[in-house]
Amino acid sequence: MEIGYMKKYSHNLNRDMEYKTYGTSGHPVLVFPSQDGRFYDYQDFDMVGVLSRFIDSGQIRLICADSIDKETWSATGGDYRWRIELHERWFRYITDELIPDVRHYDSETFIVTGCSMGGFHAGNFFFRRPDIFDTLVALSGLYYAGYFFPNYNDGLIYENSPYDFLRNMPDDHYYWNEYRKRRIIMCVGQGAWEDELLESTRQMDALLKSKNVPAWIDYWGYDSAHDWAWWRKQIVYFMGEIVSGFQAEYVI
Repeated sequence: MEIGYMKKYSHNLNRDMEYKTYGTSGHPVLVFPSQDGRFYDYQDFDMVGVLSRFIDSGQIRLICADSIDKETWSATGGDYRWRIELHERWFRYITDELIPDVRHYDSETFIVTGCSMGGFHAGNFFFRRPDIFDTLVALSGLYYAGYFFPNYNDGLIYENSPYDFLRNMPDDHYYWNEYRKRRIIMCVGQGAWEDELLESTRQMDALLKSKNVPAWIDYWGYDSAHDWAWWRKQIVYFMGEIVSGFQAEYVI
C-alpha cells in the first residue's frame, strides 16, 4: 500500500493543514477523525489495516483529513459565533482546498465517512454538498448542532445542523432528488455510550423516510458499543457491501 503525507498552507484557515492518503487508485474515500482526533488516527486505530484489502486491490483509496474540533465543537467555553465561524472556514478548507488537491479529475465524487464526531462531520458534508459526495457511511454520529451549542442558535449553526436544515428544507428543493440518487448508510450500536447517537440516528431515519429518501439505517445489537473495536467491524462490512453493490442502485 502506498502511503502519502501532505502538509500544506490553508488560505481559509491561515495555517498549515495536514492529511494522509492510502492507496493511489479506486473510488476516493474522505475520512474525518473522531472528536478532537487527528489525521493519523484512522491508521493508529487500525481502520486502515482492516480496509487494506480494498485499498490494495485498487477498489478504494483513503484521504484522512485533519480536524480542528478542539477549537470549534469541543471548545465549550469559547464564544459561540467565533467557534462556528472557524468551523465554517474549516468546511471551506475541505471543500475548496483539500478536495481539489486529491481529486483525480474535476467531476470525481467521494465516499465520506467517519466515526462519532467524524460521523457528524461526514453527514454534515454529505447533506450540504451532494454534488461532491456520492456516498455517506456515518458510524455512531450525532446529527444536530444544538448538542454542542446549547441555548443558542444562528444561521451558521443552523446550516451545520443536518437534522434541522433537512427537516425545514422545502419538499421541492432539488437536493432531495440529489439525495435519492446517492448512497446513504448510517449505523449505530445499541450498547455502551451510544444512547444520544442512537436517538439522533432514529430521528434521521424517520426524517429520511418521510422525504422518501432511500437510506440504509443499520442498528447494531446491545453489545455494539461506541468504540473502535465495533467501528472496525462496521466499516469493513459496509465498505464490502458498497464496493460489491449492496443493491442495484448502490453500485459504484
